[in-house]
Amino acid sequence: MDDALARNIINFSSLAADLQPQVEKEMRKPVKQGSIIMALRRYSPKRSKFTSNNFRKLGDIVVRSGITEYTYLNSKTIIANKAKLLDSVKDQVGIYLNYSSNYQESNFLVSTSLKETVEENFRNEIKVNEKNDLASITIALPEGNTKTIGLYFYIFKLLAYEGIPVYEIISTTNYFSLFLESEYVNQAFYLMNEIKAS
Repeated sequence: MDDALARNIINFSSLAADLQPQVEKEMRKPVKQGSIIMALRRYSPKRSKFTSNNFRKLGDIVVRSGITEYTYLNSKTIIANKAKLLDSVKDQVGIYLNYSSNYQESNFLVSTSLKETVEENFRNEIKVNEKNDLASITIALPEGNTKTIGLYFYIFKLLAYEGIPVYEIISTTNYFSLFLESEYVNQAFYLMNEIKAS
């Protein structure tokens, strides 16, 4: 609805007429259409600054296969074990290792070749999840992407329309990585290239 309003695909009067029965049911009393229109105007989202030109400005797209994800519950020893893991792989060339954490869990996305190393370093931790056979698509974002309203929204919307589930996401200031089950990576890569060329 937000997207349709911002793009003037629907108007407030039509939307108010459509919403009126639902609003009256929730309010348990009659509601004037004009009141709904006024509420919609106050709610109306800012117009998106996103245009198809933003897709053309996406940079290189890099695909990487052979990734495994581990998720562990946070503990008093998790940071020390992470340090051991980093130390044990510091001299290895061409490996993939990404770490993220919130207040409850720690997540590691690693080259599948590091499975034994990860499992050894975290053998005393509580494993929440392990997912094998993942691939990543990393996209260089255009300059000014942090001020572009709706960039991620449109990427996810296009993936959803194509029925491509996203398993994990990591983003930095200039790069955005999607982690997908391997069976979807070719379809997603084709889609990303297609929208860049559109």
